[in-house]
Amino acid sequence: MDRTELVSKIAIFVNCPSSSAFQFLHLSHHILFFPSHVSYNRTSLPSVMSTSSRCLVRGSVNIDEFFHLPHIVRPGETISSTGLTKRAGGKGANQAFAVARAGGQVELDGAIGDDGIWVKEMLESAGVGTDKLKIVKDEVTGRAVIQSAADGENSIVLHAGANYYLPSPTPTTSLATYTHLLVQNEVPLSSTLAYLTAAGQSSPPLTSVFNPSPMLTPAQLREFPWKHLSWLIVNEGELGDLLLAFGSSANPGEAKEDELQAKASAGILELHENDYFSKNVGIICTLGAKGILYYEPGKEVGYLPAAKLQNPVKDTTGAGDCFAGYFVAGLMSGKSLQDALKTCLVACGICVENEGAMESVPTLNAVKERLA
Repeated sequence: MDRTELVSKIAIFVNCPSSSAFQFLHLSHHILFFPSHVSYNRTSLPSVMSTSSRCLVRGSVNIDEFFHLPHIVRPGETISSTGLTKRAGGKGANQAFAVARAGGQVELDGAIGDDGIWVKEMLESAGVGTDKLKIVKDEVTGRAVIQSAADGENSIVLHAGANYYLPSPTPTTSLATYTHLLVQNEVPLSSTLAYLTAAGQSSPPLTSVFNPSPMLTPAQLREFPWKHLSWLIVNEGELGDLLLAFGSSANPGEAKEDELQAKASAGILELHENDYFSKNVGIICTLGAKGILYYEPGKEVGYLPAAKLQNPVKDTTGAGDCFAGYFVAGLMSGKSLQDALKTCLVACGICVENEGAMESVPTLNAVKERLA
């Protein structure tokens, strides 16, 4: 069957003009004749694809142990905890949970020990697909020991556990059924790089989003395959780490509060022009309570303030992961960049008003109510 005949059959099947059937055939991510010579902007996807958008999160799963303290422990200091709470976490799990809470179709590719079955069940209850979540015998689920201070600040120590179970760094199945890939840096870097490369080489390429937390070493940053990335999400400190790794003396993370926005904006533009980086990558820089900066290639740096809170800050642990998950879900839904980011900011505002990394992520309905 040639292409013209196939288009005609699709038109008859879905009762639409051949021109619409051709568009469907051309844009479908299952396409067999996707033209390899065409260059695509992967910072966004056509809205016609939004109904079939699927995200794969390759990332970590942790059990978070929160030690509640009057303040973050200083070097050499011993203080008593006022409480201990165990919750589900891990940047991969948190971000997958947030994508699902935001209404996106998402699957998590990771590993847990037998002690993490309850985390798997919690993910499933939110709508996260767990067919790719492996259960590793004789290994513990990853751990995060979190100091949670009375003022809402936190400090985190990680133990990899099953997150570093790696029979092979390459994707175990084809990425052809996904449109988006979301990765962080709590699993072996070799696996993250393999997934990003596979996503970038797919036809069409996936929209890939990277949140480099914990931060990579300077050498790893210089060798990173930025050309396969669509969006980078960093905070001002991580932006400074990137610039320093690439040979710049600029460090927005050390800027005074009244200079932060200007210095971070300049840092984004400098990063974008650096030879180590890719000029096709969009950049989001979160500024905590000051809001966010965003940059689409070829446009000016934009700014959005943080959402107004309706309750006191309780816990900032999950805010970054909530933002990343809601951002990807916004891309998947076909929203404009500004609308997607405004939704992210409101979601993060609700998130920090509650406790826990995963449980604090609001539903899309809760976000819509506050946006109304």
